Amino acid sequence: MKSYRKELWFNLPERMALQNITPEVETCLAESGIAEGMCLVNAMHITASVFINDDEPGLHRDYKKWLEELAPFDASPQRYHHNRTGEDNADAHHKRQIMGREVVVAVTEGKLDFGPWEQIFYGEFDGRRRKRVLVKIIGE
Repeated sequence: MKSYRKELWFNLPERMALQNITPEVETCLAESGIAEGMCLVNAMHITASVFINDDEPGLHRDYKKWLEELAPFDASPQRYHHNRTGEDNADAHHKRQIMGREVVVAVTEGKLDFGPWEQIFYGEFDGRRRKRVLVKIIGE
């Protein structure tokens, strides 16, 4: 069995942003030489996410609005206890928890084995600094 590992780095200028990273993951798969196996993609930071969904701009706007309603940005320590530590990003931790840490995609015949419209996204909820995503592919 072969194993491949690569870190992808992102530094998105917005506090909250969603970026399609499917092409980068497909490049990793091609580099790996693995034709049958599994591909793990996970955010290596507690205020970022990796998830699968449709690459449709209206859906992305809906996600941002919904997440902001569920966990609104508020840097003050009154709303979130986490912000009493001197941080201002408690909302980003909640948004990450909702959207998830990682995805696993089957690899079949050298391709990511997606359902219709599925794409892999990096979700940033406390942007403006470098963060990494791990791609780990195992198989033959």
